[in-house]
Amino acid sequence: MPSARTVFGDPIHLLAFGFGSGLSRWAPGTTGSLAALVLYFAIMNFPEWAYLAITVIVTMAGFHICGESARRLGVHDHSGIVWDEWAGMLVTLAFIPPGITLAGDTAGLVWVALGFFLFRLFDILKPWPARYFDEKWHDGTGIVMDDVVAGLYAGLALMLIVLAAQQTGLAVGTPPV
Repeated sequence: MPSARTVFGDPIHLLAFGFGSGLSRWAPGTTGSLAALVLYFAIMNFPEWAYLAITVIVTMAGFHICGESARRLGVHDHSGIVWDEWAGMLVTLAFIPPGITLAGDTAGLVWVALGFFLFRLFDILKPWPARYFDEKWHDGTGIVMDDVVAGLYAGLALMLIVLAAQQTGLAVGTPPV
């Protein structure tokens, strides 16, 4: 693990390590995914086009940021590099329909927590093609794309759970598109 001085002293490492969240000695991917919620809560009420544009920018910037940080560290997909988790979390949480509530949770925190759990699950399991990107693409694109794919799987699972909750009357609000 690089030192805090290394991470905080280099803008590429600072971004790649999720503003320091990747320095956690306990499950840096999970810690980085939690830290990504700060960005999510900052942009969750933006118009849909703006949220998606930010998600695309975070993802595409991650190709360079993660790849360059890995190159400088000499380790492909170092566990402390968590910018890719930020991209994957934004992808997952994009599937939360606006205005959907569950058991009176008007803030939607249940959906955010469920999205977080599902993203971590799919990021760890790496179903195809996530594992392919992780194992075969040895650059920043591979580092980020396995998390984007995990985010898509998690988002789709989240959407199915939202639909099931609406069908059973547990959730009310706008149905997912």
